[in-house]
Amino acid sequence: MAYPDDIDPDDEREPVWSPSIRALPIPGIRKMVNMAAEMDDVIHLSIGQPDFPMPEHVVEAHIQALRDGKTGYTMDAGLPQMLEAVAEYYSHRYDRPLEPENVLITTGATEAMYLAIAATAAPGRQFLIPDPTFPLYAPLIRMNGAEVKPIPTRAEHGHQIDPQEVIDNIGMRTFGIILNSPSNPTGTVYPRETIEAIVQEAAYRGVYVFSDEVYDHLLLDEMEYPSVLRCTSDLDHVMAVSSLSKTFSMAGLRIGWLISSQGAIKKLQRFHIFTTTVANTPAQWAGVAALKGGMACVDEMLEAYRQRRDRIVELVSKTPHLTSYRPQGAFYIFPSLPPNTDATNLATRMLKETGVCVVPGDAFGDSCPNSLRISYAASMDDIERAFERIIPWMEKQGF
Repeated sequence: MAYPDDIDPDDEREPVWSPSIRALPIPGIRKMVNMAAEMDDVIHLSIGQPDFPMPEHVVEAHIQALRDGKTGYTMDAGLPQMLEAVAEYYSHRYDRPLEPENVLITTGATEAMYLAIAATAAPGRQFLIPDPTFPLYAPLIRMNGAEVKPIPTRAEHGHQIDPQEVIDNIGMRTFGIILNSPSNPTGTVYPRETIEAIVQEAAYRGVYVFSDEVYDHLLLDEMEYPSVLRCTSDLDHVMAVSSLSKTFSMAGLRIGWLISSQGAIKKLQRFHIFTTTVANTPAQWAGVAALKGGMACVDEMLEAYRQRRDRIVELVSKTPHLTSYRPQGAFYIFPSLPPNTDATNLATRMLKETGVCVVPGDAFGDSCPNSLRISYAASMDDIERAFERIIPWMEKQGF
């Protein structure tokens, strides 16, 4: 019997596993990266993590914590100094009062989103999510018995979400709305009026807003970041998630956080105790140094991302059969191929025939199977070399 690529046949043969495991597909990103690992001379425009070194003052703080023996458990909610640093930093950034009790330190933003979704998703509840979007949310919603209702976006509109479409899709069973801005995979930044319209209507309708803001500092154009924390009058119906991973190139240290009402944090803290117990202690000390050490290092990374973004937009626009747009944040672009193109097949052939690895659109939802995610968390040299291979190869493709 043949199985689709995202189904593990062992799920059918081994009844010992919970049925909810079947809601967790094999990620399309990993499939491409694993395939590339068996090849030589591969240029990766597939990886979703910064290619810059961790800032030196953060490295030193991490090492010093280890030398000082700060390797035991912290308080359940997190290291007090880290809780204070997050609350103080975002209070200043968004000009709203936050207390350490509004913060939960987690093992990366992934655990924060896991806690938020797993603690609230249940049979009979519906969640609205943009499509395409990061492939974490929908499987977690489904494995906890809730329903996913996608809100499609398109490359020709810069993958902006229509707030009125979101509002029109709120129904009697709608429990939550998940936002991700800047977006993975599209790099789209939702404007303040979009966030405000969704957050205000959600509050009026008693619907939660879960906002994944891990790329909140990676803004490539001059703008004020419209966090849900900036666009809501209270925290009773919002949960905002972010981390150190993308901003400070600290992905492997796994430090993230969730900000919400103090009541929600207390409940999620209890759940957190039964998952990872506490986040990595020395890494939390590194996080304190990152948040208190100034943003000059981040500004340097941002300037490099801007230059790469500008160049990759130009290169994509020169590539036959790709529809381009200008992403405003993160380090991704998500151009579309001609309608009805199987991007998975094309990305696989392109990898095998050119050695350039990108990720097909169906890894991020059902609405864009003819799209490709191209990451520019890669050097300018790698970007140039990759398109020296991609452009002539695409010229030969018949659509």
